[in-house]
Amino acid sequence: MGRIKTIDNTSRKDFILKKASSLFIEKGFKAASMRGLAEVVGIEAASLYNHIKNKNELLHEICFRVANRFHEKIESIEAEPCSTLEKIEKLLRFHVQNMVLHFEEVYVSDREWKYLSEPYLSNFHNQRKAYRKRFASLIEKGILDNEIKKMDAATAVLIMLHAIGGIESWHRSKQKISGKELEENIIVILVGGLKK
Repeated sequence: MGRIKTIDNTSRKDFILKKASSLFIEKGFKAASMRGLAEVVGIEAASLYNHIKNKNELLHEICFRVANRFHEKIESIEAEPCSTLEKIEKLLRFHVQNMVLHFEEVYVSDREWKYLSEPYLSNFHNQRKAYRKRFASLIEKGILDNEIKKMDAATAVLIMLHAIGGIESWHRSKQKISGKELEENIIVILVGGLKK
């Protein structure tokens, strides 16, 4: 085993985070070990500690990178001068694209965050709640503007996010449609279900 060999312009840390995400999906955060990660990265376990302190730091880094990306996106979408329904569609497309293109880290941040240590666990939990509230506020605005059917906004957000979480099975499928087709189908179903 030698130096970390990355692809393209990926930093060593990004490469380690990608490998850690895959390992956390395969083994689960609790069962994954730094020794196992060193093996998949292709270096000695002792060398891995030059880049990262422990697996808790890896989980923290993965979860908050994803959370920050989604918070930045919803903030930029909220500021756009378009209809509420268009904002929701843009946000849903962003979710789908992240599940297609960055599946491992999004999956880990969605399923393994409960293993974060404090104070990060509470912080991340609060960020998740705040994000869902912002998303629900968009739906409530769409209802007020008469663009969206009357419904419970929090329930709608929960259903939409769980539907997008189901993209996990698309990744496992042997015969699958393209990521773009998947995105279009999901938008037709989810946005179509909101329209008044």
